[in-house]
Amino acid sequence: MKSSEVPVVLIHGVGLDHSMWESVMSGLARRRTIAYDMIGHGGAAKPAGPYSLQTFVDQLSAVVDALDIEVDLVGFSMGALVAQGYALSGAGEKVRRMVLLNGVHDRTDGERRAILERVDEVRNGGFAATVDPALRRWFTPAFAAANPDMIASVRQRLLDNDPRCFADAYEVFATADAGLKDRVGDITTPTLVATGSNDERSTPAMATALASALANAHSVILPGLRHLTPLEAPDVVAAMIDEFATD
Repeated sequence: MKSSEVPVVLIHGVGLDHSMWESVMSGLARRRTIAYDMIGHGGAAKPAGPYSLQTFVDQLSAVVDALDIEVDLVGFSMGALVAQGYALSGAGEKVRRMVLLNGVHDRTDGERRAILERVDEVRNGGFAATVDPALRRWFTPAFAAANPDMIASVRQRLLDNDPRCFADAYEVFATADAGLKDRVGDITTPTLVATGSNDERSTPAMATALASALANAHSVILPGLRHLTPLEAPDVVAAMIDEFATD
């Protein structure tokens, strides 16, 4: 099958929704692209938690099964964990290529503890206080200053979350890499692992280590960028996906 005939399925990060991919999808206009809202996010169902990585893998499985065709998977942040979980679920033969953007891998105990403390803060009513620090981690200062409307839109998207659903999903994001780190070597799908050079939480060291742990992968570090690369540099991200996923 020609790469142009293979759909690209895009998986967003925790607290966001499918709309984060709009500019990247424009850059992939020659490909069929599918972006959806993960459970607990956007317009998706918001069942009572707790959630697990399998909750989101099962949802992705339903999306891919409905397409009834081989796909290319692109997962951002928590979406990168969901993509890995899906590739390990026994459905890996349905994935032709995989791109893992700004993901995490093998956090230290201190890194994991810091995120779980933020989960507790959200559960204890402090969700709003976590939003602006997240935005500062996600965007470079120059981009934030030049694009106040986009920053305001992302802030509102975060604030519109159901705090219970956000905390349940955030806990999955905080913990799922621990269960994946010793299994990712079983993923044989050709994979590109990328992150921003200045991403403080999904670090270049993590990207390099994850690419080394995978059976068939390489890493790319995007200079000068932080975490939300699909919004800050959609043309760069789209071109990178297109080049990797084109035969």
